[in-house]
Amino acid sequence: MLRHARTALILLHLTVGCALGAAAPATLLPDPIYPDLGQPGLDVQHYDIHLTVPQPGTPWLRAQVRIDLQAKLPLNDIRLDYQGPTVLSVQWNGMPVPYHLQASPAKLIIPRALPTGAAATLTIVTAGDTRGLPDPTLPIQLGWQSVPASPEQPGANFAFSEPDGTHTFLPCNDHPSDPATFTTHLTVPQDVQAVASGRRTGETQHPDGTHTLTYTLDTPIPTYALGIHIGTLQEVRRPAALLPTQSVDLSDYFPTSVPLDVRAPYQRTTDILKVLTDWFGPYPFATYGSVVVTPPLPALETASLSTMPVRSSRERVIVHELAHQWFGNAVPLARWSDTWLNEGFATYAELLWAEANAQDTTPLLASWRDRLRGGTRPLTATTQAELFDSTAYARGALTLHALRQQVGDPAFRTFLQTYARTRAAQPTQTADLLSLSRQYLGADAETLLRRWIDRPTLPAIP
Repeated sequence: MLRHARTALILLHLTVGCALGAAAPATLLPDPIYPDLGQPGLDVQHYDIHLTVPQPGTPWLRAQVRIDLQAKLPLNDIRLDYQGPTVLSVQWNGMPVPYHLQASPAKLIIPRALPTGAAATLTIVTAGDTRGLPDPTLPIQLGWQSVPASPEQPGANFAFSEPDGTHTFLPCNDHPSDPATFTTHLTVPQDVQAVASGRRTGETQHPDGTHTLTYTLDTPIPTYALGIHIGTLQEVRRPAALLPTQSVDLSDYFPTSVPLDVRAPYQRTTDILKVLTDWFGPYPFATYGSVVVTPPLPALETASLSTMPVRSSRERVIVHELAHQWFGNAVPLARWSDTWLNEGFATYAELLWAEANAQDTTPLLASWRDRLRGGTRPLTATTQAELFDSTAYARGALTLHALRQQVGDPAFRTFLQTYARTRAAQPTQTADLLSLSRQYLGADAETLLRRWIDRPTLPAIP
């Protein structure tokens, strides 16, 4: 997510009223920053979601969620994160079961034991108005977004959830350490477009004037990275990006009110993919695109389908969110305190793109240092306020630049590709990055990284 450039705009707006296989096991320890999110030992393999939106732009939503899960520890009950619309029914392996809702922390509790290694299927039906959660650092609400109809634009809905908003509209294990695959079915009026993370794998017309579109995502992702968009959207299909080892289907989606100058930067997606795959290795999904939204939110790296506000529709932001498809989506966090592993890598991609376009990167490096003049911290966050601060972005990017300066481009490129490949679908923390650096780059590289990661002050770039 590219947050820092959007804070002032959001504050002003509010002031004036305006193919990697099965998911890895979930972490077995609580998150130090979000200790109530997720259930230690619960490992969701797949979510099959059916959402019905009869009137886009309103908060009313009906959901049927089938969850295929396993236990990595003996579980006395199942505790899903949830504080959304009314629960209508819960089934355990196809049979109705009792349940109860806990207010704090917000959980849907199913009193069914699951021994280590056992699997089960939960099916939960909910319906009603959705309500968001406050973002930890910005004055916005996370979760299911409702954009009311206006004279300029019909109503729309979309998901905007990082870090913990998905459980405001879907029962789930809402922590990045438990990535899963998704099948998403969206039932909407016939004249409404609906798109979600993954490849479109079906469309069904219904006699009542609605249709259901189905999307399948085979790469495990964190729950916050699920992208869903519903509204009057114009799809722009582009030629497939032909990369050295793969072909990626490309489509972007724009509200009808979005002018051509806003749409223009997205024409460079293929070029950006070529640059980033050269550094990071194969792109981790079968499709990619962006959906432009009109509310003044930050950009968000929803999987295979970035969520891009109108005023974030710039090449640099497109590069940043596309880099997150590797770092954050395909390579998930084990704990939220290591957000620099997402934001530092995505920020450094902006420099790689600038270099590929023969731009002088000195001003960009200087801007990262300037952002830290007011103070910095060790890279591991300790509070929610630190998750998306300048240290996570700018110091994270400078850390990678220092490593690159020390080891050289060929070794740095190999290291990035090894990291992206070996940590795919594996909950990852800073210790994993350090271990890989020692293994592939040597003790001096690990020492340099530890200096940048642990010191309270900013080290010097070699």
